[in-house]
Amino acid sequence: MTSTLRCAYHKYTFGKGDDKSLLVDIRRSNNDVRDWKIEKVDDNTFTGYQDGDGKIYFYAKTNYKIGQVEMVKDDKHEVAVLRFIDSKGVEPLEVKAGFSFVSIENAQMNLKAEMLNKSFAQVAEEADAAWEALLSKIQVAGGTEREKRLFYSTFFHAFKWPALRSDVNHEYTDVRGEVVNNGFHYYTDPSFWDDYRNKLVLIGMISPDVTTDIIRSIIDKGEKRDGYMPTFFHGDHASTFISGSWLRGLHDFDLERAYKLILKNATVPGKGGRRYLDEYMERGWIAEKDTVNVPTWDEYKGAVTKTQEYAYDDYAVALVAKELGDEANYKLMMERSNNYKTLFDPSTGFWRGKIDDGSWIQDFDPYYPYYQYMYREANAWNALFFAPHDPEGMIKLYPSKEAVEAKLDSLFSEPWRGYEAHNLTGFIGNYCHGNQPGHSIPYTYYFIDKQEKAQCILDSLMNHYYDMGADKLAYAGMDDAGEMSSWYVLNAIGLYTYSPADPEYIVTVPLFDKVTFNLNGRPFTIVKKGSGKKIIDITYDGKKIDGYFITHDQLREGKELVITTE
Repeated sequence: MTSTLRCAYHKYTFGKGDDKSLLVDIRRSNNDVRDWKIEKVDDNTFTGYQDGDGKIYFYAKTNYKIGQVEMVKDDKHEVAVLRFIDSKGVEPLEVKAGFSFVSIENAQMNLKAEMLNKSFAQVAEEADAAWEALLSKIQVAGGTEREKRLFYSTFFHAFKWPALRSDVNHEYTDVRGEVVNNGFHYYTDPSFWDDYRNKLVLIGMISPDVTTDIIRSIIDKGEKRDGYMPTFFHGDHASTFISGSWLRGLHDFDLERAYKLILKNATVPGKGGRRYLDEYMERGWIAEKDTVNVPTWDEYKGAVTKTQEYAYDDYAVALVAKELGDEANYKLMMERSNNYKTLFDPSTGFWRGKIDDGSWIQDFDPYYPYYQYMYREANAWNALFFAPHDPEGMIKLYPSKEAVEAKLDSLFSEPWRGYEAHNLTGFIGNYCHGNQPGHSIPYTYYFIDKQEKAQCILDSLMNHYYDMGADKLAYAGMDDAGEMSSWYVLNAIGLYTYSPADPEYIVTVPLFDKVTFNLNGRPFTIVKKGSGKKIIDITYDGKKIDGYFITHDQLREGKELVITTE
């Protein structure tokens, strides 16, 4: 198999004396299939559609003549089988299929534009060339062969989502079911929880045109869905995506239209916006149910996680408000960005749920994992230290830096207590790398002058958690549409999006001796000196950098970042 953006090319090899048939199973999907259809149009053409997560049409051409389309079913399932005429022989069966979320006619148009008159070898070579052009935007030297293989494998996986849903003529079916053409490529919603942490920034650095089209797409959806910016699964992280993209220089979208949507999400309770926003606005935190013995899998509010994440989302909205000169909402959102402090319990050193009267939940075990009671797919340990916009203020919640260090050391050393829960896998102590909520925790060591301890954790995660299993193909947990892959990519080159809403990166020790990053046609380089874990010096263009952060604007200058370790 090979493909273009909107078309697939299948090639099937049969035995010399075999009659050729093709089984088409379009009753299966990751989403429920409501309806489907397949029919022969002429001797070498079949068409149809699958109505699942959107209605996708196809127009397919074959190199053998189609005799009939036979429906085969039992009491559980039904498939279509295409029988071909005079099909014995060594020549493979080839199927070229165009796809469209608009119509069969547009599927035919896409096929004609992208693939119809090309050979399998030509399409495959062009696909390889497209990936080579994309992945070669970051080139590495040094490191082991395993590290290089892991790097480019994770880099590849970072681009698996969102999905393109517009045709070569830019037509697409919008959220109202209408066919429109706004002159951009239309994409599905990003997996905002948790791609906002790193992957969406990485895509913006590598493919800025795709990124702005994704933003135009979510603006289009938001304006047609009662004025709320799309959310995804948990939280309200389009605000971080908008802020981080704009402040990194991606300006080919209407910021005022985007701001109107994210501001409504943050300030107007209603279906489509933030859940439990009314109580968050009223008191600065969300109450959890007053109950006991909650099973891991029960679904409640996820009140602690929402409060923490909404505070960060407020910060992202504030950054956009400042860009647009909306001083009143800038001040309001910056005040609200401190709400992460409201559920910190100094008696335990954890972020902890409160019930409606403001008292702490009494049935509290920091080791016990929940799907959505207090914490979203986490326990209290993995809800530690999430305030990327205010790490210094977060540290001050504890009596001393030594207390923070002790808490972090305990997180990475206290053993997981044997609980089995889907999506919670891949542990160092109680830290879970197989899910995303805690992915920024290791960097907390930077803010207590223990950067080398963070690097010990980062190195262990990159070394042990990305090519697991007998076949060396497994991650420690779910990739979440490329977030876990992007975490690896960025740490492997020595830059991480600690606060993705801000146009800056925390500097880590890269795996490679030299990295060349083509940033919008202007390459910058990263050079590692030394083989230790402790960073003793950082320079850019020969000038010393104070602290551990470098800005996106600096990287755009195309100079050399030197990281010296011992």
